Formats: sequence, C-alpha cells, structure tokens
Amino acid sequence: MVREPDGQPDDHDQFDEEREVAELREEIDEVERAVARRIEPGRRGFTIAVLVFAVIVVQLLPWVGGDAGWQVLLHGEVGIPKLFAATAAGFGVVLSALTLVTRRWWLAWVSAVGCSIASVDGLLAIWSQQSSGASGHAGAGPGIGMTLALVLMILLAANWLRTAWSRPDTVG
Repeated sequence: MVREPDGQPDDHDQFDEEREVAELREEIDEVERAVARRIEPGRRGFTIAVLVFAVIVVQLLPWVGGDAGWQVLLHGEVGIPKLFAATAAGFGVVLSALTLVTRRWWLAWVSAVGCSIASVDGLLAIWSQQSSGASGHAGAGPGIGMTLALVLMILLAANWLRTAWSRPDTVG
C-alpha cells in the first residue's frame, strides 16, 4: 500500500481494496447460490436408496395374475396397473436415482410430486384389480408385488417431501 507523505493511504489503493472486497462478496454470493440449489439428504438419502432398491425387487414379484411388475410394464395391456408400473419405475427408480446422484433441490421436488402421483396410481391399480369388470365377477385382486410397490411409493413420496422441504432458507 502506497502512502502519501502525510501518512494517509493513496486514494487509488483505497479504490483497489474496495473493488477486491466487492469481488470477494460477489464470489461468496455465487457460492451461496450454488449451495442453495443442492440438497444434502444425509441418512435420508440412504433410506431413499434402499427404498429404490426395494422398488426394483418388487418389480420381480407378481402384480396382476401371475405377471410380475416388469411384465406388466413391458407386455401388459394398457390400463391402470401398467400406468402404476410405469410411474413406479419412472419416478420411484429412475428419477429418484437421478436426484440422489445430482442432489438438485428442484429434482427432489419433482421426485416428491412424482412419487405422490405414483402412489395415487398404485391405489387406483389395486382398486381396479379388486373391482368387477364387464363380466360382473370380482377381479382376482392385486399381487403381493403391486401391494408392496404401493407401500414403497408412499414411503418414497414421504421421504422426498421431507428432503425437499428441508432446504435451508437463503437470502438473495
């Protein structure tokens, strides 16, 4: 720092210091904004990962008649069980895994809403398997895989909602 003969700092040096402080403040604000866009799921992230794995496993169990969940998804007739298989696989497995990897706050909200929608789809799918069709006879009922998938989707929705809601408040 250059000083004037009277011992006071030079105006030019004072301007440089103010500019450096402003640049530092801008850099800190940028880092704060980047952190605010991310989630840190902690233990809940492990729980979500286990639930995602469980959704994959229940795709191997019977859902409709003797057909497993993956068979309903790929080869089943178009209907509510197929919609549930698609939303459970899409939101419960693919989007949940993507959200855990990227840790984006907005994806946590999409996962929460998507898993909630899949839960409603699952409830309707179970209901459709218990209702009577055009024949007037009651359906065979849902398989164990479909019932477990509904429970898992409800748990995933609850965990994603808690994760998305836990974002710290930021100013700016």
